[in-house]
Amino acid sequence: EILRLMASGFSNKEIANSLGVAEGTIKNHVSNILSKLGVRDRTRAVLKAFELQLV
Repeated sequence: EILRLMASGFSNKEIANSLGVAEGTIKNHVSNILSKLGVRDRTRAVLKAFELQLV
C-alpha cells in the first residue's frame, strides 16, 4: 500500500495521514522498501516497483 501511494506521488506525511499512522512509521517502512528493492531513493524505488510489476 505504501509503495502504491509513493508511486502516486504522496509524501511521507500524506501517506501517514491517509493510513492513520505516524509519519515516523512511514519513514521506517519506506526505508525497508528501499533496502528490499536495493535502491537509494524513492524515485528509484517507484521505477523498480513498476519494472517488477509491484504497482
